[in-house]
Amino acid sequence: MRAISQGVLGAALAALVAMGVGVAAAAGTAAGAVGEVPGEAVGETVGEETGEAAGEVAGGEVDLAHHGHVSLWDGRIGLWLVTENHGPSDVADATVRLAFSVPMAGGQELPPGCLWSSARVVSCRTGALPDGGEAGELALRLRTAGRPQELTVEVSTAWRAGGVDRNSVNDRHRVLVLATGDPYVF
Repeated sequence: MRAISQGVLGAALAALVAMGVGVAAAAGTAAGAVGEVPGEAVGETVGEETGEAAGEVAGGEVDLAHHGHVSLWDGRIGLWLVTENHGPSDVADATVRLAFSVPMAGGQELPPGCLWSSARVVSCRTGALPDGGEAGELALRLRTAGRPQELTVEVSTAWRAGGVDRNSVNDRHRVLVLATGDPYVF
């Protein structure tokens, strides 16, 4: 049931991003919880009403991958990310979730297609991803609420337009970033 709720939340976030509505007014902080629920993969649901088996969702099998690097210096974060679809099916849209272990400073603008889910979480729409295709590079420059010496960033797929991703190893990353200004690759 929780996977269904997460899928619905992902769809709502994608719709809000497409409409340009801020998440503070629409989604609240419930979407900002950091961490995963053991045994539940986002996008994999059991369709009790339709008789679908566990893990089978209309839309076909996809393999999303998020890769990039992140840096931290003087209370500032630079994050660069590319999302790819290794197929075999196309993805009409997807949402990548970036969860930080420390809160960000308030009042920061995000690029088009991104919104704040909480003071620690940013959700960004990738757009359509054909089999073998990739989304353009996402670049974020953020300020933290303080000047941490380190933080962690969790990168994951929050929603994938109904596709099933049986290889979640390449779309879920936890990166420890030290305040050295060095790029930490994921």
